[in-house]
Amino acid sequence: MKFRPLHDRVVVRRIEPEERTKGGIIIPDTAKEKPQQGEVIAVGPGARDETGKVQPLDVKAGDRVLFGKWSGTEVRVGGEDLLIMKESDIMGVLEQEAASRSAA
Repeated sequence: MKFRPLHDRVVVRRIEPEERTKGGIIIPDTAKEKPQQGEVIAVGPGARDETGKVQPLDVKAGDRVLFGKWSGTEVRVGGEDLLIMKESDIMGVLEQEAASRSAA
């Protein structure tokens, strides 16, 4: 099933964090917090401004983003748990720096 968000909404899949701490301690499911990182799966066309023009979104499918702890609405689409949120709920896009570090 394919899902297309409307207006300035974004569909995000949570990225699960490591289950161990750096010291090797395994964190049980009951003590874990929900991850605040995700991958953008789909974006809407954008919001309309005062003149009626559609303003495109700054995020695109495939972007890795940070969002607030309680942001978005959890939904289940095609057997997968996803979040639908407005673009304004996204705090920023995580840029890939690994490639630039290895080149240096």
